[in-house]
Amino acid sequence: MRRVLARVGLFQIDSVNVLVRSHYLPLFSRLGPYPVALLERAAWRAPRELFEYWGHEASLLPVGAHRLLRWRMERAADEAWGHLREFSHGRPGYIDAVLDEVRARGPIAAGELEEQRPRRSGPWWDWHDAKRALEYLFWSGRVTSAGRRGFERLYDLPERVLPAGALAGPAPTEADAQRELVRIAARALGVATERDLRDYFRLGVAEARARVAELVEAGELRPVTVAGWPKQAYLDPGARAPRWVRARALLSPFDSLVWERERTERLFGMQFRLEIYVPAPRRVYGYYVLPFLLGDTLAARVDLKADRAAGVLRAQATWAQDGHAPGVVADALAAELRAMAGWLGMERVEAGDRGDLAPALRSAL
Repeated sequence: MRRVLARVGLFQIDSVNVLVRSHYLPLFSRLGPYPVALLERAAWRAPRELFEYWGHEASLLPVGAHRLLRWRMERAADEAWGHLREFSHGRPGYIDAVLDEVRARGPIAAGELEEQRPRRSGPWWDWHDAKRALEYLFWSGRVTSAGRRGFERLYDLPERVLPAGALAGPAPTEADAQRELVRIAARALGVATERDLRDYFRLGVAEARARVAELVEAGELRPVTVAGWPKQAYLDPGARAPRWVRARALLSPFDSLVWERERTERLFGMQFRLEIYVPAPRRVYGYYVLPFLLGDTLAARVDLKADRAAGVLRAQATWAQDGHAPGVVADALAAELRAMAGWLGMERVEAGDRGDLAPALRSAL
């Protein structure tokens, strides 16, 4: 787990649970079946190795990255989501009162503040306002995630949750921290455009451009050209091109390998879009589609659902990427689906009839 984190830098969190929540999938994709308690222990039990914060989106990051993101915490009043910024400017006293409640009662969920009755000396706790206040405090680093109840975040003070070493000492300057975040992105991506590097930790355009230029000048990024890429690319000097790639992995839609969709198309020739919010009649590939990596290509996509009541991992629709032999892809995909089913505690895999790869997959299964 630590080796994977050293490579990719963070795991994106997402609430969709039709298969399994997305932060569990990157380790499965890279390591195969692993005990999910390993990740849960690192993220939500002492001594913490991971913490929750806004990295790419909501993310699990190594606690050592806390100091690299304090500049973002300090900018919360100006750079948090619009409704949180407006709320922080209009209700500062309320936010301070919510912080006092966390200090007195944490770990605490937003819903628990709603249960509190109005008091003569305190605020009326509206759930939506309490949630806004907690999320603003979370963005500003004054509270952190102490754990999850189901998927509901529990909030507490950082000094009661994170290791003392993660909070000790001064933070690096904004420029130094941003340079390190670009280094992490470059190491994870190998070769990338400025936009790719910027997107990894959602850096600002001007800041990312300046940090990339500084790393180029220092020899820590190499400007390169990539055939078919219209924009300047940058190579991590530590990247090595292997003689061959023996990979077989189902990828979360929120995996760092594919989360920047334009880069996914540049690298793999796959136009990949998440269709969760597309009305069902207009979906092309399915509700929760995972790309399937085979060797060094994305060879297929599969719409997956964990039918927990029936104990079945359902491949509801399966589509081959152009240029890949259906039989070879289906055999490899069937093996990976069986591994995933076992990991999820499913008894079997069943393939539906949607998609041009479905007949071959059913035969392979």
